[in-house]
Amino acid sequence: MEQLIDSLKKLSNAHGISGHEDSIRAIMEAGLKPYVDELTTDKMGNLIGTKKGNGPSIMIATHMDEIGLMVQYIDDKGFLKFVKIGGWFDPTLHSQRVMVHTSNGPIPGVIGSKPPHVMKDEDRKRPVRSEDMFIDVGATSREDAEKMGISVGTPVSMDREVVALANGKITGKAFDNRAGCAILLEVMRQLADKDIKATVYAVGTVQEEVGLKGARTSAFSLDPDIALAVDTTISGDHPGIDKKDAAVEQGKGGVITVADASGRGLIASPHVLKWLKETADSKHIPYQLEVGDGGTTDATAIHLTRAGIPSSVISVVTRYIHSPVEVVDTADVKACVDLLVSSIETIDKYF
Repeated sequence: MEQLIDSLKKLSNAHGISGHEDSIRAIMEAGLKPYVDELTTDKMGNLIGTKKGNGPSIMIATHMDEIGLMVQYIDDKGFLKFVKIGGWFDPTLHSQRVMVHTSNGPIPGVIGSKPPHVMKDEDRKRPVRSEDMFIDVGATSREDAEKMGISVGTPVSMDREVVALANGKITGKAFDNRAGCAILLEVMRQLADKDIKATVYAVGTVQEEVGLKGARTSAFSLDPDIALAVDTTISGDHPGIDKKDAAVEQGKGGVITVADASGRGLIASPHVLKWLKETADSKHIPYQLEVGDGGTTDATAIHLTRAGIPSSVISVVTRYIHSPVEVVDTADVKACVDLLVSSIETIDKYF
């Protein structure tokens, strides 16, 4: 457990927005290398570790990217206008500290906007929109900012580090989906000492947050027999949300997806669901089932690849997803590891 959580902290504290996953890929590569037979990076930037076997092939996909920002324009006074990369809720951006990843290395900045003291009454009544915000790195002019290494297209991520809360919970940025990355590393570490029949493809995908792009290309090249995405899902156990809108809760185990986006995304293979549920029941591993009407995961792209790949998702229940202060229960993270390891051990009995 300690190694798993240390890995999650390291991955969360690192930076890698969509299209700029290099630092996360480096951590994943170092973590996977001792436990796979082959390790490659494809043209899109997906990291693919292969553990060879004589049974069915399974792709375990977990996206490496986090939502972030990108510099769109530098004004004459050195303030940075930006666009959102991925699905931000604008109020969560206001007054945040950020890291601007320049050609000279990362530099800190803050997101600012017009102060409320000078707002008109109608402006105070609505949330500040991202297009009204800017990043302040302390530059005095456009030329000064450019000397720092900032240019149009420079990526920006949140400046947050993991801290512990009470009762086994932790908070940090990008648990969507660094939790999945940490789970994949731990699963492959545990599988190294087991007699596994399957060929396991451990895949860190890129650009999930902007269109499931890496999952689509890597699944096409691998064409596995079965696939599981490892990701996060929203929690229905805090104020402001009804259980009818999100039935899963923290502390009750990992989540197996039956369907997401009301079926417009993934409708999981019944045979895959049978395999996962029976394995969890036989090993007394806590789990929850989810039917969602909201977002999707890499599994949506994977299961439609080539002739179709039977798929589902194993998720960590996460509070405040797509914010800089996401919260997970470490017991749920471990339950996802246990479910994946036990399921892969039994895969040849089902497929």
